[in-house]
Amino acid sequence: MSIDRTARLKTLHLYGMAAAWSDCQAECVLLQKPVMPEIWLDRLIEAEQVDRQARSLSYQLKAARFPLHRDLMSVDWKETPLQQARIEQLATAGFMEQAYNLILVDGTGTGKTHLATALAVAVIHQGKRVLFYNAVDLVNQLDKEKQQGKASDLAKQLSVMDAVIIDELGYLPFIASGGALLFHLISHLYEKTSILGNGSRSSVTSR
Repeated sequence: MSIDRTARLKTLHLYGMAAAWSDCQAECVLLQKPVMPEIWLDRLIEAEQVDRQARSLSYQLKAARFPLHRDLMSVDWKETPLQQARIEQLATAGFMEQAYNLILVDGTGTGKTHLATALAVAVIHQGKRVLFYNAVDLVNQLDKEKQQGKASDLAKQLSVMDAVIIDELGYLPFIASGGALLFHLISHLYEKTSILGNGSRSSVTSR
């Protein structure tokens, strides 16, 4: 009785191994000679690791909820006053190890959201977890949970993230209590989760 090993591997959610197994079989037929079991095993394990890393990356990029996908490859360094070397250094996610914050400061329509998203995409590739919020939407969510008697629930959820992007921070009006709610959230995340925010003036700083 023939055994469909590919199907069995997929049943076990070993999709990388399943794809590699088919390749190994095809290669064995092509070479017309047996392959050492340990060589096959190493290839199957490596394939599974690569597949899981790719799936994890895809999931984290979707979970971040970016309005649009951006990356540093799409930045025109000739059209920005920012130093490419400095931005690429930030993209290594080193500043997140101590939960430092990053504020992008410039005028309206100067690409701050683009850059914040590109940096976030870069650090997700480094294995970090990020969430994107429009500042007004975030404040409205904080107000809603307060009215429902669930204050601090969102703060607790975000405290396990590596970074939170707060887009359009300081540009749009909040509800009356919005500033206090946002301040409480930022205080809760202090030294736990990095915050990437947008301001107004032309510089990039980190704390």
